[in-house]
Amino acid sequence: MPKQPHLLVESGDLADVALLPGDPDRVDRIASHCTDTEVVTHNREYRVVNASYEGRDLTICSTGIGCPSAAVAVEELAAVGVDTLLRVGTTGALQGGIEIGDMVVATAAAKDEGTTRRYEADTVPAAATHEVVAELLAAAESRDEDVSVGPIATDDAFYAETDAYVADWKAAGLLAVEMEAAAIFSLARRKGLRAGAICTVDGNLVEGTQKGETEADELPPKARNNVERAIGIALDAATAL
Repeated sequence: MPKQPHLLVESGDLADVALLPGDPDRVDRIASHCTDTEVVTHNREYRVVNASYEGRDLTICSTGIGCPSAAVAVEELAAVGVDTLLRVGTTGALQGGIEIGDMVVATAAAKDEGTTRRYEADTVPAAATHEVVAELLAAAESRDEDVSVGPIATDDAFYAETDAYVADWKAAGLLAVEMEAAAIFSLARRKGLRAGAICTVDGNLVEGTQKGETEADELPPKARNNVERAIGIALDAATAL
């Protein structure tokens, strides 16, 4: 099989489990918790690192922003033998009481994006794999961490999340909104892979706390700390998958 055109990897280059942050810089942040780290490639928004965590070989690969970019990553990771995908990202809360710095484990994602429509009907659910969700929850419990668990929304248009959209998502009981999970879950299901997501909350859309409003940095302090805690949960889950 030829080298994949975007990730620039081929069969045998990567581990079978991949952690998927959106931000390339967060790849190194996750890798800092690991040993035996090796940069495999870095092309466009895709930074790929192999590492070991508690004796478990794994790959860390950034997906960039949005479902189109995430779908490219999933397609090429699957093509070279990765079989488990674990999104580690950030999200905006859609329910009152979910605070900046809290964590959300997604059971499914509403497909408010266009990428999965090219693969399947909107009525086909974008659901996380039960086994992955269970291991994320077990890892959180072992660390005495509270997480919110349930469905989220995946949206293409960050700057078009109007009050009406937010109200509809809230009324539907969706916990949070982000930009990649629906594509990751849908493509994983179609390819017979396992997938899940844990995201730390960086704003609450129904309470008026928006991403980037509280500090000059992208994330406020509690959320920055919680990214580290979410990374720990994801790595613990990866060792069991």
